Amino acid sequence: MDYELLKILGVSLGLGLLVGLQREYDQHKMAGIRTFTLVTLFGSVMALLARQYQAGVIIAAGLLGLVTLAAVVNYFRQQKEKPNVGQTTEVALLLMYAIGAYLVFGQLSIGVAMGATTAVLLHMKSTLGGMVDKLQPKDIRAIMLFAGISLVVLPILPNESYGPYGVFNPREIWMMVVLIVGLGLVGYFIYKMTDKNTGTLANGILGGLISSTATTVTFARRTQEVPKGSLLAAFIILVASTVAIVRIIIEISIVSPDSLGTVLPPLLATLIFMILLSVGFYFFNRSQEGGQLPEPENPAQLRSALVFGGLYAIILLAVAFAKEYFGESGLYIVSILSGLTDVDAITLSISNSMNRGEISETLSWRLILIAFLSNLLFKGGLASVLGKRQLARYIWLTFLFCVAFGLLLIFVWPDSWYF
Repeated sequence: MDYELLKILGVSLGLGLLVGLQREYDQHKMAGIRTFTLVTLFGSVMALLARQYQAGVIIAAGLLGLVTLAAVVNYFRQQKEKPNVGQTTEVALLLMYAIGAYLVFGQLSIGVAMGATTAVLLHMKSTLGGMVDKLQPKDIRAIMLFAGISLVVLPILPNESYGPYGVFNPREIWMMVVLIVGLGLVGYFIYKMTDKNTGTLANGILGGLISSTATTVTFARRTQEVPKGSLLAAFIILVASTVAIVRIIIEISIVSPDSLGTVLPPLLATLIFMILLSVGFYFFNRSQEGGQLPEPENPAQLRSALVFGGLYAIILLAVAFAKEYFGESGLYIVSILSGLTDVDAITLSISNSMNRGEISETLSWRLILIAFLSNLLFKGGLASVLGKRQLARYIWLTFLFCVAFGLLLIFVWPDSWYF
């Protein structure tokens, strides 16, 4: 008995049933659970015949027959009913035929993923439509710009090193731009698609996903208008800064996944400490009502992308220069100064240097943590200048605890502690 053949047909049957179930549930008149199941199996059988007789034209003939059948059925159906310009079910039929055929020649896991994705997309019609309805012209421009910088600009950039110390790799630098703009865009659209009155915790999380520094500025200024909201503003700023650690971990895991075993534990310790601090602050602050974040500035802007790319390149050069002429002490200075303006740039540059073996993993996480602590002090200064004195007291009380804990980790964390 050919178990491989049975596995292919079984997966084909299951995917056809899954997608057909969704169409049947949606009460589509052209094709339901039986039709989709048969079409998917038909694709697999035609592919098996093509493999047996080494004739790809058999798959094409099956596809042509399916298209003809769908066209005829559609024609007679629309003679009796009002015309329906939607072609989702027809396209889904063709796709399931193709997936059924792919199961024979490709990887089953990929075929299963494609089939499941098809079912989910069909079922999320109203959800996706609602999301699109919420988009504004500037949101569409942001999506198109992100597609341009990631799918048009990135592939044509040379993947070679130039300049002093060979640190300027255009494709690598632009890849970091794509990563940061993408993370910011995800946070922006999470904000767009959620209820704006979800409370203080959601404000802090969304603020951290978009920009913890911008969140600090926003809520520090708000305390000038509502002095009694200082405790609330401090909590939101603390949560946003806590989420910034999660963002740093995500960036490292994307750029340098092989180093996570060493880099992740101390960063997780910092994250857990800040989460506990935030939880304590939450119970202290729970009597306050949640505030609402103003709509954030669209993160997918060409100017912002170019500025970040330039900053990232400068930090790469500064790290290479400091390492050669000043050793580790020079790298700490670079981390402190760069952390004042942008933690993302120093995180990504250190992660890339770690990938190339230029900086050890134990030194790398310390440099990244130093940059994060430097950024906390910078945000504390912003809160002091822009907000009320009461806000400054709350912020410095919590941030100094975080800085003290971070410095303790840097000095006493054993290098032998890793995953």
